Amino acid sequence: MEKWSLMTVTVLLALTVRWAVSLGSYSGAGKPPMYGDYEAQRHWQEITYNLPIRQWYFNTSDNNLLYWGLDYPPLTAYHSFVCAYIAKLINPDWVALHTSRGYESQPHKLFMRTTVFVADLLVYIPAVILYCFSLKETSAKKKASTCALCILLYPGLILIDHGHFQYPLSLGLALWAVLCLSHDWDLLGSMAFCLALNYKQMELYHSLPFFCYLLGKCFKKGLKGKGLVLLAKLAGTVLVSFAACWLPFGTDVEQIMQVLRRLFPIDRGLFEACMFSSPTHCPDKVANIWCSLSVLIKIKNVISPRTQLKLSFAVTFLSLLPACIKLTVQPSLRGFKFALVSCALSFFLFSFQVHEKSILLVSVPVCLIINEIPFMATWFLLVSTFSLLPLLLKDELLLPYAVTTPAFLAVCLASFSILEKTSAEDLQLKAFSLSLKGYVSWFKSFPRIVRSLFLLSLALMGALSVLSAAAPPPQRLPDLFPLAVALVSCLHFLLFLLYFNVVILWDSKNRGQKKIS
Repeated sequence: MEKWSLMTVTVLLALTVRWAVSLGSYSGAGKPPMYGDYEAQRHWQEITYNLPIRQWYFNTSDNNLLYWGLDYPPLTAYHSFVCAYIAKLINPDWVALHTSRGYESQPHKLFMRTTVFVADLLVYIPAVILYCFSLKETSAKKKASTCALCILLYPGLILIDHGHFQYPLSLGLALWAVLCLSHDWDLLGSMAFCLALNYKQMELYHSLPFFCYLLGKCFKKGLKGKGLVLLAKLAGTVLVSFAACWLPFGTDVEQIMQVLRRLFPIDRGLFEACMFSSPTHCPDKVANIWCSLSVLIKIKNVISPRTQLKLSFAVTFLSLLPACIKLTVQPSLRGFKFALVSCALSFFLFSFQVHEKSILLVSVPVCLIINEIPFMATWFLLVSTFSLLPLLLKDELLLPYAVTTPAFLAVCLASFSILEKTSAEDLQLKAFSLSLKGYVSWFKSFPRIVRSLFLLSLALMGALSVLSAAAPPPQRLPDLFPLAVALVSCLHFLLFLLYFNVVILWDSKNRGQKKIS
């Protein structure tokens, strides 16, 4: 009972923070002609409610795809239709065809913000709570509410969902999938992940760890017995889940092809993550390797879009291959969670058409291991929030950023005493350090070095945050601060990718894991 009381307080605090952030500005507020993501979500409601399904993804006189055309899978469209149906009951003007474009009012803002709250309460927050209660470690059992508080107060997700404006449904469904797999409910987990993937195609970032973990389980059970049965059940679950989501579009091959073209617009090029970038927002300021390299080499000017696609695919595939092979050969729940982080980070750093917000696809899996490596998880989550700074400044979310980020750090310091957990064992690097013994003499001072790097990192991010918010950039270098944020963040992410892969590849104990049989 006491644990549930603490968890109730945790949820109320998390909701209060979300409510406070939602009182501020949102993406594109008062900025015609395209406005921003808030208007995109409203426009999708307008389109899905007023037009037949066969026109949702096609360019017509009633559906101008150049104005926030639908470019997410069917579940996003169905969700928009449900929200539109409710909006129509409250005020038909909110979703009136054509005339509602750019609609802005306080009642409508309240309605839109409420829909995000409902999504949080029904999908994301329950998954976090149940996940924290399901943790196997005794110490984590005692700290379920503490762990949940740190996850629910992660500022990156709060600022994007309740500030910038976005729904947490795909990440929430992916969390439910992880939760199901942790209880060996493999079919339910597969279904939940299929739903997540059919809500946002960016869930492909997590697809390989799910595939490799479940395939590895089938191999362990034996492909001539139970393993083959499980593989057949999983394949059937995936097919049925996709068929149910795509059923309204399945009557016409051209419908399916048009949806796929909208989901994967490869002709936009390597950097065009957002087709509708405003003059104040350059999509080249994402903290990944391609945008960082473009400072020195204008890749999009020297390599064709098709070659860019092949290059990014090759580098992404090679970077995530070691973790996927290890997970397939030695499937474990712990390895699965670390692989989710590593593979998502590889996608973010090296894949095609990456948006700043895609770092959340890495951050949420990192939240799942915050009880295991609190120091590194906290550090990563702070950097991921910092990487969103140019977008947050554009949306006038400086104050929420300046309050929620230090508050999150304070909660993690108080909850996990992270500065005291920097030894090789605390960072899951004991096996790696033993393999280097005798070769690296400074490993004894490793905890002190890591703490110093962490404090230096905080100082650098703090200084760049202040400069970005308060100092005018040089006239000849108007993008100096956004570029600096992207480059510093990218360097951090590359080092984190190396770290997570070392943890995965040198982990042979799979502590706390049930034997797969």
